[in-house]
Amino acid sequence: MKINEDYLKLSENYLFTTIAKKVAEFEQAHPEKEIIRLGIGDVTQPLCAPVIEALQKATEEMAHAETFRGYAPDKGYEFLRKAIAEHDFQSRGADIDADEIFVSDGAKSDSGSIQEIFAKDNTVAVCDPVYPVYADTNVMAGRKIVYLPCSAENGFVPELPKEAVDLIYLCYPNNPTGGVITKAQLQDFVDYANKTGAVIIYDAAYEAYITDPAIPHSIYECEGARTAAIELRSFSKNAGFTGLRLGYSVVPKDLIRQNVSLHSLWARRHGTRFNGAPYIVQRAGEAVYSPQGQKAVKAQVQAYMENASIILRELQALGYTVYGGKNAPYIWLKTKDQMTSWEFFDYLLSKAGVVGTPGSGFGKCGESYFRLTAFSSRENTEKAMERIRGL
Repeated sequence: MKINEDYLKLSENYLFTTIAKKVAEFEQAHPEKEIIRLGIGDVTQPLCAPVIEALQKATEEMAHAETFRGYAPDKGYEFLRKAIAEHDFQSRGADIDADEIFVSDGAKSDSGSIQEIFAKDNTVAVCDPVYPVYADTNVMAGRKIVYLPCSAENGFVPELPKEAVDLIYLCYPNNPTGGVITKAQLQDFVDYANKTGAVIIYDAAYEAYITDPAIPHSIYECEGARTAAIELRSFSKNAGFTGLRLGYSVVPKDLIRQNVSLHSLWARRHGTRFNGAPYIVQRAGEAVYSPQGQKAVKAQVQAYMENASIILRELQALGYTVYGGKNAPYIWLKTKDQMTSWEFFDYLLSKAGVVGTPGSGFGKCGESYFRLTAFSSRENTEKAMERIRGL
């Protein structure tokens, strides 16, 4: 027996596992201190009424033989895929059909699994800083990774790769920087992929937080994207499904490489490795697209964006250099007094009882930066800022 030695190239723990361990140790040593968590992107608002009603109705269906559901269809139930196609894409002029949508248990799973349909010797480009899953899963697979620097100077949107790459991971609105990409910038990447034969993996998990009408919600708003890109979406951040788990990937049938349909490859992988999101959860997802569901989830997103505005305003008033927080639920700030990212983490935790995420955990270009999230209650957000003001 031999292990997969590519796993040994990874850091010992996943970033957020390390943070959780450090916070747990601090809490054990200081049980008298209240901790406010503005670190991970876990929602705090409960599921909205239309979603709860759909869950309850679907659960009752599962209690009767005539309405019981077993395994879901490989790609997900058509009632959900049709709602996704109409609302998320066709309403914005993007030509995506329900049959090109694959329902899953979340964008994290898809972003980690999608690389399985590509050869090991492909070269992968990821942004730096980067959501760790993009890089880590390709390291696990033994691929070469090229890092595309993202900084304040380039607006946290990388330049096109200077060396030949086969896969390009993009996430906008961006996690962790809160940056956004214009349609013209995104079109440049689509044109590059079509010219070189590369494939873009586009994570649009935070598109619901876009307030600027000039910012694209989907890569398929760009000309030629159907032959260049796969898009990933999540119900976690817009509808609070972090505990339910629901997401989807879009693989257009026009996306062909080596005369092979990537849609067919992903369908084969999906059917082999995944038994489908639960029926009751897919019915809950369908409820998100109802008029009442849309009204409710937009209110939830607005509440988080109000938290982001509070954090942004307070930090700027304190003299911090701050990015994000306008079209994204993340605030990306320069650390204080030339502290490293982890030094600033320890500083905020020990002095203010506030947990954030060290920027260096997202890559070399994240050093001396720190991420705070708007996914908290209004009360805790204001309390956290009050504590930081007191430092």
